Amino acid sequence: MAAGPKDENISRKAAPLSDEEVSRLRKDFPVLGLESAGSPLVYLDSATTSQKPQAVIEALAEFYRSQNANVHRGVHRLSQAATAAYEGARKRVAAFLGAGTPDEIVFTRGTTEAINLVAQTYGRRHVGPGDEIVVSAMEHHSNIVPWQLLCEENGAALRVVPINDDGELMFEAFEALLNERTRLVSITHVSNALGTVNPVKRVIERAHAAGVPVLLDGAQSAPHRAVNVAELDCDFFACSGHKMFGPTGIGVLYGKREHLETMPPYQAGGEMVLSVEFERSTYQAPPHRFEAGTPAIAGAIGLGAAVDYLSAVGMGRIAAYERGLLEYGTDLLLEADVRLIGTAKEKAGILSFHMDCAHPHDIAQILDDEGVCIRAGHHCAQPALARFGLSATARASIAFYNTKEDLDALGAGLEKVKRVFG
Repeated sequence: MAAGPKDENISRKAAPLSDEEVSRLRKDFPVLGLESAGSPLVYLDSATTSQKPQAVIEALAEFYRSQNANVHRGVHRLSQAATAAYEGARKRVAAFLGAGTPDEIVFTRGTTEAINLVAQTYGRRHVGPGDEIVVSAMEHHSNIVPWQLLCEENGAALRVVPINDDGELMFEAFEALLNERTRLVSITHVSNALGTVNPVKRVIERAHAAGVPVLLDGAQSAPHRAVNVAELDCDFFACSGHKMFGPTGIGVLYGKREHLETMPPYQAGGEMVLSVEFERSTYQAPPHRFEAGTPAIAGAIGLGAAVDYLSAVGMGRIAAYERGLLEYGTDLLLEADVRLIGTAKEKAGILSFHMDCAHPHDIAQILDDEGVCIRAGHHCAQPALARFGLSATARASIAFYNTKEDLDALGAGLEKVKRVFG
């Protein structure tokens, strides 16, 4: 059996979910009971978006059924109930991420908007001509393009940490890039295209030693492992609700209070103001300063239900179970004689691969005909794939509701790909 990938961030004390527990948990997800192409649906695309448990679906329905009103605006009971539910969700998300206070949690539309918020507020204020921003070669486009736009506008430069043939961050190269012109490090916690788990604690410690703040793209880490932003000591952390078993259209930016208080508004309008006169306006304190207009109230409430669900299952147990699935899937793909893209020692549940006989889109189509859902393409990480001489890969991504039988179905589908195209 091949040596399995490791993840130093997974607690070795946590017992993985048992097969029986996973079987029971799967029943919480209505979509997993569907059939596709005459077979039970096999969903291996959670890195794109996760499925939703009944608790989240019911939380959304209950809000619209009995609490539907705008927040922070009404003295009537319905508005007060909606406000309590919305702010209650903020408290639960803060606790889930280990934030010191709910005021450090800003609700956004997702990771993309959260990163753009930092770029257009903190970035505009602190990054000027000749300054530098450091990212890595494995970033999602959402953690590249906002910084490119800022650099073009302000005359700064984007510096890129290279990765090795296994898809691992070259730490010595990262250290060499830090200098007196570095104003921010923005790096993914877990690569969506390669599965690499970056040594973010070391990155943060080294950057802080140089006086440089750090933003973590946590879109792929928050749903799959325990995250404590206070222990990591990151300055910003961004994640998306829809990848962590919550609704679409809702996300989170965690920011240290000391940073949020100095950042100007990102968008302007109602709610984010204290007073408005034609001569000037004054603004709310964080986080409401960054939540202009009517927020995604139902989305936030649904996200609160999602983090409650994850907490009840146990993030340590989820991570340990998914580690076992990743090892099983890694061996399966190696036996299928495909090229794995991303073989870092520290990996999460991402299995990107390439087959010489078939384009990734053809692979995905054949698998879909067998009821197996994966993603094919560049995964919004074109520079990462270009590092391996590719423009696209097929990608299977796992969550705690997946099973070894799901991965066996993937393997059987790949054998069909070989028969059709080989």
